[in-house]
Order: sequence, then C-alpha cells, then structure tokens
Amino acid sequence: MPIETQGYAHVRLTVTDIERSRAFYDAVLGLPVAYEVPPDADEATRDQLWFLFGGVIYKLGDSLFGLRPVSKDEFDENRTGLDHVCFAVADKAALDHAVTVLEDNNVGHAGIKDILVGWILEFRDPDGIALELFAPKPA
Repeated sequence: MPIETQGYAHVRLTVTDIERSRAFYDAVLGLPVAYEVPPDADEATRDQLWFLFGGVIYKLGDSLFGLRPVSKDEFDENRTGLDHVCFAVADKAALDHAVTVLEDNNVGHAGIKDILVGWILEFRDPDGIALELFAPKPA
C-alpha cells in the first residue's frame, strides 16, 4: 500500500544570495515570515534555528516556502531535480495584477498564457529558478 499524503508541508529553494533573493520574494510575493534568525539572536536561538542555514521560511497558506542560501551553481530545470514552482492565485484578475507587480519590479515574464484549464504567468527569480502563477478557469 502506498504512503498516503495530504499535501505539501514545505518547499525550500537553494539560492546563491539570500539578501537578493529575499528582496525579490518580499517584493513579488510579499509572504509573511514564519521563521528567520533575528539579527540580535543569542547563541541558543541560533542553535535552535540551525535548520534555516541563514535563510528564511515564509508562511504560504497551510504550507511553508523557504530560501536556503548555500547554492554555488546556476539553476537548470533540465537537470535532475526541480523543474519549476507554481503558486496558485484566485483568478485571472490576480494574474493581471501580478503582471503589474512584476513589471513594477523589473521582473521579466512571458505574459499570461491560456492553458485550457486555467491561465499561467511564467517568470524567474534572481537565480533563474523558474516560477509560475496559476489561476483556474471558473467551472
């Protein structure tokens, strides 16, 4: 019998520059921070939050989305591992708004595409990690 899962608990991306990546994700997604090491943290707090590796974990609905700053190479969706991360949005109006947010932050994108069951908006983070927003079509 296979393992029964109930969804994703978290996704964490490995990035090359945490300050650059945080600025990007804060500006584009604006997710609330769930865990980070405070700048004035004592040694006990730093030990307790070792699993952050100097990064940050954001709250994303019932899941978590994190950034881990230890990468030393470039992202490539054509090698084994991650292809892309897709975030759900409510509707096409949310995608229209996302286009404005991306353009206001000088983030290139491929425009909104109709994929029959909904619409997607593709773009990349500062490390070239492929990201996507998806809005379902009304039933």
